[in-house]
Amino acid sequence: MDTADKKGLLDLAIAAALAAGPKIMTIYAQDFAVERKEDKSPVTLADTVAEATILEMLTREAPDVVAIAEEKEAAHGTEGAAPARFWAVDPLDGTKEFVARNGEFTVNIGLIENGAPVLGVVYAPAIDLLFAAAGPGTAKRRVNGGFEPVSARRVPEIGPVIVHSRSHDNSPRIAEFAAKLNNATRMVSGSAIKFCKLAAGEADIYPRFGPTMEWDTAAGQAILESAGGSVSTLEGTRLAYGKPEYRNSSFIARGRAT
Repeated sequence: MDTADKKGLLDLAIAAALAAGPKIMTIYAQDFAVERKEDKSPVTLADTVAEATILEMLTREAPDVVAIAEEKEAAHGTEGAAPARFWAVDPLDGTKEFVARNGEFTVNIGLIENGAPVLGVVYAPAIDLLFAAAGPGTAKRRVNGGFEPVSARRVPEIGPVIVHSRSHDNSPRIAEFAAKLNNATRMVSGSAIKFCKLAAGEADIYPRFGPTMEWDTAAGQAILESAGGSVSTLEGTRLAYGKPEYRNSSFIARGRAT
């Protein structure tokens, strides 16, 4: 993918995420029903409305790129091998955070090529926080209507900051992981914002023990890797995409190593 194509697709992903934001916030401001999918995870009208908005824009402007989206896959399932190039879309990452009304939910749009995330957008509409990237050295954060570059940091001498979700606050696995690091402190954050905190140099390690889906991680991984960080399996290989059922194993996301 050449630079112009990549920029155009990143601009499209940013526009789609920003278009979904007001739809989500309109529902967020109201009383809304919470249903349960087959896997018992929560889903709301905001998930489905945001996904429809995003998919309409992506398919209209980039009809040659297949979109793999959370609610569509939950409703219809996956068929056959993953395409070589596809969007990985989570229209509302952190539905639990949305239901809890703590603001830490995001719209995630990532582009996968040949098993790797090549660009991504993470937008948190409740706090108007947007990160985007499309290749090494391009990670950026929107501030006051414009963008500023962000970069992952090396682990500070005083010790690393571990970021994890609220639901894992009392996890023995997280506690055991933290105990193995020198002077580690812990930070709680929802959704794909955790990747962005690493990309912005506000935290150092994000361990995730247990399964996630590719649309949960694609955009965040693209941003973090563009900022100089990494996302790897527990075996040390780069987290790849297009896996069976688009399911991830456990992983460790890290800021800058050197």
